[in-house]
Amino acid sequence: MPVYTVHAPTANGADLRATDQFVFVRDGFHFWAALFAPLWLIWHRLWLALVGWVIVVVALDLALRRLGAGSAAIFLADLILAILMGFEAGSLRRWTLLRHHWRQLDVVVADDEEAAERRFFDRWAAKQRGIVNDQQAVDRGAPPPTRDVPGQSFSKSPSLPGSGIIGLFPEPGGQR
Repeated sequence: MPVYTVHAPTANGADLRATDQFVFVRDGFHFWAALFAPLWLIWHRLWLALVGWVIVVVALDLALRRLGAGSAAIFLADLILAILMGFEAGSLRRWTLLRHHWRQLDVVVADDEEAAERRFFDRWAAKQRGIVNDQQAVDRGAPPPTRDVPGQSFSKSPSLPGSGIIGLFPEPGGQR
């Protein structure tokens, strides 16, 4: 089963407003990264990794040619480099996110990215309910809770509007 790491931008924090910016990075072999490494790196905007990949491929090919290696040996070295790229593509994405000051929030095991998102957000939302003040869930119609301490003025709940005679006069002992 694939493993995904979940990343969030540090600048916005991990709150309800930043959930559309969360990134799920699958760990494991990336076939398209192995087959078309430069295009895959451009697609994922991994510019520094692209520069590094180009430098390594060119340096490796030049070094092998200088040593007198045949075209089969150069092809085999490029094939090994492509396989290595396929295995390390997820790590390159995580490294780039880390360099841009993103933080890893969680690790999720799921069949696909959609299931990973569902599993992560179910767990994450349960944790956030206790931390974040969700303004949508606050009951605005009730008075704030009071402590029941005898002899103190705040222990009596305030009178509600319209609870006096015809709503014009307060009840005796009620606050205005």
